[in-house]
Amino acid sequence: MKKRNAHPKTGLALKVAGLACASCVLAGCLGVGFATAANGVSHDMQTFGISETSTQAGASGSAESLSDKANDASATATSRLAMASTRNISKGVAAIEAEEEAARRAAEEAVRIEDQAHTDAALANRAAQLSRDPGAGLTGLSEVDWNVSKVDFVSEWSQRIDNYLAGSPLAGYGATFAEAAWENGVDPRFSPAISNTESTKGLNCFRSHNAWGWMGNTSWGSWDESINAHVQGLAKGYGYTISLANANKYCPPTYEDWYAKTLAQMELI
Repeated sequence: MKKRNAHPKTGLALKVAGLACASCVLAGCLGVGFATAANGVSHDMQTFGISETSTQAGASGSAESLSDKANDASATATSRLAMASTRNISKGVAAIEAEEEAARRAAEEAVRIEDQAHTDAALANRAAQLSRDPGAGLTGLSEVDWNVSKVDFVSEWSQRIDNYLAGSPLAGYGATFAEAAWENGVDPRFSPAISNTESTKGLNCFRSHNAWGWMGNTSWGSWDESINAHVQGLAKGYGYTISLANANKYCPPTYEDWYAKTLAQMELI
């Protein structure tokens, strides 16, 4: 009887102990589950936040990178265009400058050739007169330098003739006399000196703007017109410069006096 009662107690005790163990295990599992769940939520939240931030930063970085690349490409293209434009403009400018330089040289050469032609013509006129009228070379006048440019010739003789004509009606027309002499190849002193012998440098003209007693009834509308006509007439009808033969042709009645007076005036110029 005693043995039978002992077994049930032992069994009950074992059941209680087993139940307690089961409860502990269950509680542990639940705790572990909750902890795991809690840790999972926290991890997911942290992961989401980091991923979002990282994604936004990456997107922003990518956009900025693309913008920078676009700006760099634009700057490079602009620089290349500018360089190309500069090269193209430089070539164009160089070509224009080369053309202008060639035109300048051609113009200078044309002037030189023309000047030389006038020089040759004047020297030929002088030689022709000396060959037919030896007295033309014995006037005592200084030689006119024809081996210069038209600009230099006109500059020199304009001043000399203007000084000679100062205070007269022909004052200031030195350049007209000088240019006419250059164009016709005659001594630039010839016509101004005759104007003094014939009309006191235009003061006593018997015809309009006729300071040389030229062809009786001849008159002109201006000094420029009459000066050019007279110098051209001297070149065609008398030759390069004054001589006794020319004086006899110009003023036959008193040619020796005319010659002496005109020569003296030429020496003043």
